[in-house]
Amino acid sequence: MPRLAFAQSFWDGYDTLEKPVRAGVRKAMAKFQALSVSELNADKGLHLESVENARDRRIRTIRITGFWRGVVLAPDDGSDMFLLVKVLPHDDAYAWATKRLYSANSATRALEVRNAVALDELTPLYETAARTAPRLLFADVSDGTLRELGVDDQVLRAARSLVDKAQLDAFSTLLPEDQLEVLQYLAEGFGPEEVYRDVVAVRRPADAPAEPVEDLATVISNTSARIRLVTGPRELEEILEKPFAAWRVFLHPSQRRVAYRTSYRGPAQVTGGPGTGKTVAALHRVKHLLGHSEDGRILLTTYTNALAAGLRDMLGLLLDDDETLLARVDVTTVDACANGIVRAKSATPPRPIGDREQRQLWEKAVKQLDLPFTARFLAQEYRHVVLGQNLRDLDAYLGASRRGRGTGLGPARRREVWNGVQRFEQFLRDRGETTHLQVCSRAAELLAGASAPYAHVVVDEAQDLHPAQWRVLRAAVASGPDDLFVTGDPHQRIYDSRVSLASLGITTAGRSFRLRVNYRSTEEILAWSAQLLAPVTIDALEGDGTDSLAGYRSLLHGRRPQAQGYTTRQEETEALVDRVQALLAEGLAPQEIGVCARFNLSLDAAEEKLKASGVPVLRVKGQIPAGIEGVRLATMHAMKGLEFRAVSVLGVNEGTVPFAREITPREVDTLQHDADLLRERCLLFVACTRAREALSVTWSGARSPFLPQAT
Repeated sequence: MPRLAFAQSFWDGYDTLEKPVRAGVRKAMAKFQALSVSELNADKGLHLESVENARDRRIRTIRITGFWRGVVLAPDDGSDMFLLVKVLPHDDAYAWATKRLYSANSATRALEVRNAVALDELTPLYETAARTAPRLLFADVSDGTLRELGVDDQVLRAARSLVDKAQLDAFSTLLPEDQLEVLQYLAEGFGPEEVYRDVVAVRRPADAPAEPVEDLATVISNTSARIRLVTGPRELEEILEKPFAAWRVFLHPSQRRVAYRTSYRGPAQVTGGPGTGKTVAALHRVKHLLGHSEDGRILLTTYTNALAAGLRDMLGLLLDDDETLLARVDVTTVDACANGIVRAKSATPPRPIGDREQRQLWEKAVKQLDLPFTARFLAQEYRHVVLGQNLRDLDAYLGASRRGRGTGLGPARRREVWNGVQRFEQFLRDRGETTHLQVCSRAAELLAGASAPYAHVVVDEAQDLHPAQWRVLRAAVASGPDDLFVTGDPHQRIYDSRVSLASLGITTAGRSFRLRVNYRSTEEILAWSAQLLAPVTIDALEGDGTDSLAGYRSLLHGRRPQAQGYTTRQEETEALVDRVQALLAEGLAPQEIGVCARFNLSLDAAEEKLKASGVPVLRVKGQIPAGIEGVRLATMHAMKGLEFRAVSVLGVNEGTVPFAREITPREVDTLQHDADLLRERCLLFVACTRAREALSVTWSGARSPFLPQAT
């Protein structure tokens, strides 16, 4: 009986196939598994055929439907391993198969594919132009170094013809994935040692053979992070029924060694842009830690209920809903964890209030005490300085650093601020209420000196956590090997939290890793979205130094994002309806389309128009109910953690993005003004990078100053 494996290139297109074609894939693959190798070659229903004039003599096609064919890589050594690599319309399948060549990378030992015909045709043209170029892109890298990094002769010749990164981008769809990534890293200025560490070492299996081999079964085994071997009919049906869900928890090479490293000597940190698989790495780290102890409890945490619910679902998928393992993992928000700790130790359960109620209390304090500050200023001072540094009395506040605050305060002014803080806290005590951050501070106190409740803590979306929340996490696990595993992206910081992890006893020096390859969105969407952050500097996750999107890229390509302005909001909403109907006509399911805006008011109008046109919709407020059809409508904040094949971002107008009322005037506090603007930029960046294949950004009237001019 033949063994069947599925390449990532197959999954990349499977979701876009129409239902009858997907049904044909399931039927053909089930039949494939039921036959012996000899029967497979003789079966007239499957039509396993060689491809005339193919660059790779192992390439075959297989019948899916009357019009669709599957492209299969077959063994040429008498083994039984077959790899499904693509499903395309009949003529496209043969055209694609004719040009491709599969081989084993000499450095990573992984299976890779290239458009060999196009490379042979284009390289001489670039070589001619390169003869008169003043400098070549890889002039400082020797042939020997490139070969040590896995670059073979055909790709080496192409690389030597390149003048700049734009030409490398033009070759990107033709080159093998591992070799392309090596060249992209070098082009971004990374040294050969860094490239070997970040590309070759993380992709090469620890037990890889000393010399490259072309045996298909062995090479596929070396490429397990990008190829899934199916062992039986039940597994086949499950992964074809829920392909996207299965691959949401599937590790890619750049993530595997980070997640499955045997042990870290202390806290470890993983950063990376949207879609680089930080969450997947966190989930697999939990799985790894569960396998290394039989009774230690693990906290898997994040900052919103919706994100925690998503983590819970994906962890169940990864662990095959093993109740014994799942029972050892608490998946919750940091606030909920802190609340539980305080509840267990207190006679009266905490009653935290929301931002709106807090703002009203600050306004009341300002009015009663006739303070020379705005309620907004006091709330920020309380959040960033008092709670941020866990200050408990006036003397501590008088001596505290106010780094990051742009308004100077002398001792007299600080005393006035402290009077406001005391009045605010008295209001809370009188009402029997508290705030979430105060609950976190109390929880950290209760844990101090006590036995830590967790053996390991894994944190996802760490960029938005406040120092008070970090203190809970630090106290929830004893310092030592594998205590904290932290993932996040400072470019997606959408709440105003400022943290120095080292000051909180969380040091990741020597244990920090950056993921640079996006496996979700197209390069076109990433490049456009990255322009939103190009004018600003982003602080690193740990609070010291800066972070960068240098080298951040996608291996997927598609249509360019659309950016369009309209005269009125009504015209903008009507255009949205047309766009959604066009996407549905292309075969997208309603739930594969996301629509977002800064405020619910814009979504109200969109919902009304979509419903009137017969399009089902579902407003996203927290966790999305499973199995409900409808175009998803959400605020930009609610889009965090979600992803869709197509996203429309509405109302990106001046005055709305950034929202004028959320921006501290520059004359009041320059640093807070800049921080507010940066937070709004990051929010728009997050919204745009939820799109996998198609992105549309629209506005009515004057456009947001954040939008790139050349759109």
